[in-house]
Amino acid sequence: MGNRNEVWLGTLSLMVLRTLETMGPQHGYGLARRIEQISGDRLTVNYGTLYPALLKLEQDGSIRSGWGVSDTNRNAKFYKLTPAGRRHLERETRDWNETTTILARFLSPAEEA
Repeated sequence: MGNRNEVWLGTLSLMVLRTLETMGPQHGYGLARRIEQISGDRLTVNYGTLYPALLKLEQDGSIRSGWGVSDTNRNAKFYKLTPAGRRHLERETRDWNETTTILARFLSPAEEA
């Protein structure tokens, strides 16, 4: 395993929303592990960043939470994507794709005249 990087601040919400869309309701630890797994263990999720991001997503109505029992039989707060969260995910995905297209133009070798 190479160096692990922390998740970029602006991308964490997008990764959380996408993970919830794909996996269904998850608790914070499960979200962090899944994001790390999908990255091929190249990213690490800092809990000091994850939980404020979850709180912000919940406050803006993109996710909602409720208590449940985890696979290890412990009480855990589970997060679920809302219809507003699906729309948020669609918007953020479009924005991200546009941003990466623009950056690719700057990073690709200059065309010869």
